[in-house]
Amino acid sequence: MTRLFNKIAAVLALAMSSAAIASAQSTPAYTAADVRFMQGMIGHHAQALAMTGLITERTTRQDIRLLGQRIEVSQKDEIKMMQQWLRDRQQQIPAVDTHHAEAGHSMSMPGMAMSDTLMPGMLTAAQLAELASAKGNAFDKLFLKDMIQHHEGALVMVASLLGTTGSAQEPEVFRFAAEVDTDQRAEIARMNMLLDKLGAPGADPSR
Repeated sequence: MTRLFNKIAAVLALAMSSAAIASAQSTPAYTAADVRFMQGMIGHHAQALAMTGLITERTTRQDIRLLGQRIEVSQKDEIKMMQQWLRDRQQQIPAVDTHHAEAGHSMSMPGMAMSDTLMPGMLTAAQLAELASAKGNAFDKLFLKDMIQHHEGALVMVASLLGTTGSAQEPEVFRFAAEVDTDQRAEIARMNMLLDKLGAPGADPSR
């Protein structure tokens, strides 16, 4: 009887081991490109927060304020999600430093070598200084144009990630990248509509 139990236990252990291996093989692993995307997008979002932080003292338009609030809430939530994703995988978590963001802090992303090149869409220090010095209608137009540029850069980052072999196979990474693409395209369309109201030319919607 003892031998029978031992055989059964051995068979069960083998079955469980095989199931664990199969499960591990069927679960896509994250890649270095995924990590760089999450790290880079944290810095990218940080600059957007630096930009929305300028709104309160520079415009009285309620539509611009509401736009800024939506961007701020969504990107703060996404930063927390990305930080947790990196933490769970024991990867380096970039500091959310709006001072660096305001200075046009450079970072790398999938498909880009480490250099002084800004991530796609990131505003330069000169652009940020121009935005910070503007007020009223001039600020509204400049903010929308700059944020459209910033959002279009995020779309480039997503496209670069998805174009990197083996990347975005982990469901959480793919879902987030897809959400960034969808949300930022919708906000670009909304900002183009606001620019039309202000009588300023918007971005090419086909981009």
